[in-house]
Amino acid sequence: MSAAHDKATEGLLPSSTEPTTRLSGCPVASENISITSGAQGANVLDDFQLIEKLAHFDRERIPERVVHAKGSGAFGELHITEDVSQYTRAALFQPGTVTPMLARFSTVAGEQGSPDHWRDVRGFALKFYTTEGNYDIVGNNTPVFFIRDGIKFPDFIHSQKRHPGTGLRSAEMQWDFWTRTPESAHQVTYLMGDRGRPRDFRHMDGFGSHTYQWQNADGDVFWVKYHFKTQQGWDYITDDEADTLTDTDHARADLYDAIDRGDYPRWDVKVQIMPVAEAEGYRWNPFDLTKTWSQKDYPLIPVGYFELNVNPRNFFAQIEQAAFSPSNLVPGIGFSPDRMLQARGFSYPDTQRYRLGANFEQIPVNRPTCPVHSYAQDGASTHFFNDSDQPVYSPNGSPRPAGYLDDGVTSSSGASYGPATDLYVNPSPHGEDLVRAAYVQHPEDDDFIQPGILVREVLDDAARERLAGNINAAMEGVSEELAQRVFTYWTNVDPDLGARVRELWES
Repeated sequence: MSAAHDKATEGLLPSSTEPTTRLSGCPVASENISITSGAQGANVLDDFQLIEKLAHFDRERIPERVVHAKGSGAFGELHITEDVSQYTRAALFQPGTVTPMLARFSTVAGEQGSPDHWRDVRGFALKFYTTEGNYDIVGNNTPVFFIRDGIKFPDFIHSQKRHPGTGLRSAEMQWDFWTRTPESAHQVTYLMGDRGRPRDFRHMDGFGSHTYQWQNADGDVFWVKYHFKTQQGWDYITDDEADTLTDTDHARADLYDAIDRGDYPRWDVKVQIMPVAEAEGYRWNPFDLTKTWSQKDYPLIPVGYFELNVNPRNFFAQIEQAAFSPSNLVPGIGFSPDRMLQARGFSYPDTQRYRLGANFEQIPVNRPTCPVHSYAQDGASTHFFNDSDQPVYSPNGSPRPAGYLDDGVTSSSGASYGPATDLYVNPSPHGEDLVRAAYVQHPEDDDFIQPGILVREVLDDAARERLAGNINAAMEGVSEELAQRVFTYWTNVDPDLGARVRELWES
C-alpha cells in the first residue's frame, strides 16, 4: 500500500455490523422512535440519544473558508526524477524521493455551493507529508496576484464577494477596486482571459506564485518560483459554454471520477531559479507578486512530477478540514521579502484556528507523518498529549531540549544567533529598518508592462477577441463613470484592447 493510501485512511474507523452506540460507546435502543411521556405526550429530556443526535447534527457544519470555500481534492505522491540538490537540501526534493501529498483545488470568491464554472481564479494548494515536517505550497492557477501588499487583502476580497446590501455579486465593486488598484492589471488580464474559466481542475496549470528561497547543504541560497504543468493538456471553457452548464459541481465530479476509474492526473514540477546576487539588479522586483520572471531570463528547470491517485474516503474529514499554510516550511526552504507571502504566513493558520480550533494540526489529514515535539498544550480537541513527567515550558531542567539553536538550559538572554537562515537570507542594500514603504522600483516596474506583453506577444488574435468579449460581459451593470475608468485601465494595458472593449460596450 502506498504512502498516499496510508495517509488517506488515517483516522478511518473500521466497518461495523453491530447495533449502534452513542458517541460514548453506550448501546442505543432505537434510532427511529424517540421516548415520549405516554403515546401522545411530550418528548422527555432523559431521551439522551434524541438529545445527542440532534445536538451533534446542529453542529455538523463548521465556518466555511472566507476565500477558497468551494474546493475539491485528492491524495497522491510527489516523485523527484531530477537532481536539484545543488539548489536545496530539502529532503522532499532529493533525487528519487517519493513523498505522500494532498492537493486541494478551489474557486476563490464563491461560497460552498457556488458553481465550479464561474469566472474566477482557481486555488492550487499542495500539502507534502515530508520526513522533516509538512511543507505546504498554497498557490493559484495563475503566476501572479491582484495585489502585492497583504494589508490590502481584506479590501480586495470584500470587493469580490457579495454586496452587503443586496447580497449579490457586484461588478461595480469589483471594477471599482481593480481600477483604483493598477497593480491588479496583470492578474485581471489572466482572469478575463482563458485561464479565468479552466475546463476543470485536471486541465489547468498551477503556480506557487510567490518567490521562495531554497538553501543547499553548503549554505548557498537561491530565489525560486514553482510551476506545476498539467500532463493532461491545458483547456478552458468559453462564457457561452459556461452558460449552458447545468452541473455546478462538474470540476469536482471530473476529478473524483478520473481517479476512481484509474485515470490518475499528473503535473510536472518545475522551478525557476534566480541567484540571490541577481535579484537587486533584475528589471522587475522579483518579490512583487504582481510580476512574473521572464522564462527567457530564468528558464524552467525540471524537478519531477506529482500524481493524484487516491480519492478522499470522507470529504468533510479530509478535504473540508484540510488546513494549508505557507508558513509550514521545512529545512532547505524559506520565505522572501514578498509582503503578500509574509502576510499569508500569519493569516492562513489563523483562519484555520478560527475554523477548526487551536489543535487543527492534530486532525489526521493535517498531522505530519514525522514525530512532533512541541510545548503547546491544551485547547479544544486535544487528542495527543505529553506524559505528566514532561515539562510544559522552556527552558527547564529536564533532558527535554528547546530549539536546535538554543542551549536548552537558559533563556538565551543577551545571546545572538545571527541571521535567521531558517526563514530566509537576503543580503539587502536597503537596510533592515522596519518601515512602511513602497516596493523598490526597478527600471521597467510599470504595472501595465507585463499584462501588455501578455496581450500582444502571448495571446493570438482569437484569444484577444475572447479576452475583450469576456471583459465586456464582466462589466454588465457597472455605471457609466466606472466604465470610463475600465476603458482607461485596459487602454493602459494595450491601446487596441482598450478600444475594442469600448467598442463592444458601446455597441
